[in-house]
Amino acid sequence: CPPDQLVLQVPARALLEGDTVTLRCRVRSNKPVTSVSFYCEEKKLQGLRNGTELSLSPLQPHHSGHYRCKGRVSSWRWKESAPVTVTVHGEHPKAAT
Repeated sequence: CPPDQLVLQVPARALLEGDTVTLRCRVRSNKPVTSVSFYCEEKKLQGLRNGTELSLSPLQPHHSGHYRCKGRVSSWRWKESAPVTVTVHGEHPKAAT
């Protein structure tokens, strides 16, 4: 991938209902990225203003889907990440009593 490619990072673990998960939008070359927007299935999501992270908490089944981010790299170039699939699994197993 080109060094100024935007990447949407999702934790590489099973995402369980009720968890908190943070998606990070970053540039491979670690250049700054600004004006970041997050999308799920083409619908714009509300991330932190001017932030590069999107927190999903508590995770629910409806959070499953294809996510991507868009942002400005080097303050003038608009870039878009490849879509990343988020799959929310059933809730944490209850502790045996």
